[in-house]
Amino acid sequence: MSAIEALRADLGGITTEDNPAIVKQKSRDFYWYSPVLKARLDDVVGDLVVSPKSEEELIQVLKACYRHAIPVTPRGTGTGNYGQAMPLSGGVVLSLSEMNEIKSIEPGRVIAGPGAVISDIDKATRAHSGQELRMHPSTAHTATIGGFIAGGSGGVGSIRWGGLRAPGNVLRLRVVTMEEEPRVLELTGAELHKAIHAYGTNGIITEVEMPLTAGYDWVDVIVSFDDFMEAAKFGYALGREDGLLTKLITVVASPAPFNYFKRHQKFLHDGESVVIAMVAPHALDAFLVMTENWGGRIAFNQAAISDEELKRLPPAFELTWNHTTLRGLRVDPAITYLQVHYPFPKTLELVEELHNKFEGEVISHLEIIRFDGNVTCSGLPMVRFTTEERLEEIMVLFEKTGAPIFNPHRYTLEEGGMKQTDAVQLAFKKETDPKGLLNPGKMIAWDDPDYDFDSGRLWLFKGLEKTG
Repeated sequence: MSAIEALRADLGGITTEDNPAIVKQKSRDFYWYSPVLKARLDDVVGDLVVSPKSEEELIQVLKACYRHAIPVTPRGTGTGNYGQAMPLSGGVVLSLSEMNEIKSIEPGRVIAGPGAVISDIDKATRAHSGQELRMHPSTAHTATIGGFIAGGSGGVGSIRWGGLRAPGNVLRLRVVTMEEEPRVLELTGAELHKAIHAYGTNGIITEVEMPLTAGYDWVDVIVSFDDFMEAAKFGYALGREDGLLTKLITVVASPAPFNYFKRHQKFLHDGESVVIAMVAPHALDAFLVMTENWGGRIAFNQAAISDEELKRLPPAFELTWNHTTLRGLRVDPAITYLQVHYPFPKTLELVEELHNKFEGEVISHLEIIRFDGNVTCSGLPMVRFTTEERLEEIMVLFEKTGAPIFNPHRYTLEEGGMKQTDAVQLAFKKETDPKGLLNPGKMIAWDDPDYDFDSGRLWLFKGLEKTG
């Protein structure tokens, strides 16, 4: 009897799936945004999908997997972009989408299972008490809250609240360890950083407690400019307006809006760069005045569009963050992207210098956010991909100019952003996953403690070297 067959015998009535097509589908996320990851990870597949419906079932799964030394890779709905949810060592793909209960809604907080879809949480909290989550990814209609915390870093709402790791943006996590006798841990305060953006490498999230804020019927607006830097300066100034309430400010350079935003194309002109915003209804008049003063053209104003027409359009946030790249890929499969930080106080200087440096090869895309108390930008510029070598050259030039890259063409925790060992997360993994069975291959510090992060080469987990 194989280890997988023995595992299935131990799982009793817990839902499993071994249909090869479904297992392959559940072994994937949006890794194909990156041609580098697509080449390395295309053959990655698990052996079995297991879908617990409760924490008790999850503990049973982890206990059995530990006994049979079977790797476990957790996933929500697979909306991540870096291979976070892909089982590099095969084994069990742990689907948490069935653990989706919204357990409690109170003033300023909500408690939910990790598999709760983010938009469903917002619907429930709005209906209950007119509240909403502080932030969400552009994939809110499909992404789970546990996946967002384990694999994300910020999103729609970050102009008001910063990133997920900012104090107060996650209140509590309940996490189960991967040991002979799994333990249930409650993480709060500084301990939350052990599990936030850890890809499930050091514990499985079974419950989240998130802060809520007042919910608004946000108004989607698109403002067009003939010049990209005018759009960037307007977006940045809008983010600094303390009395003008927004949830999203995105700047996208020409030719992307007209070419890629197909369902909004009739509102746009070829050659225009745009600022996409979500504005609180009571702030809309002030926003329109500011737009007029800046010389922007109101290309789209949700408040002036019929309900029938709105039904045929995606929400504005589905033109932003990682959805911008997705819409580019649907038109031009050669598109890929970068993740960039433009540090304060030289934010706009860096944006302008880098925008001009790669004309025709890199299409600028900015997300105006708060970071360490300052208004600044995260960039998700789209790149016309030619070779891996040229992609690396572009990233080196960004960093030499002063704009750090968080590399979306890497699948490990360290290479994607930190570029060094996170000692806290590593120590927690040693405590909670002594056999290294949780999402193997995603934490270099566990597998290769002496790895040189300055080498510039792609670190390859065992079994992937043949494609490197």
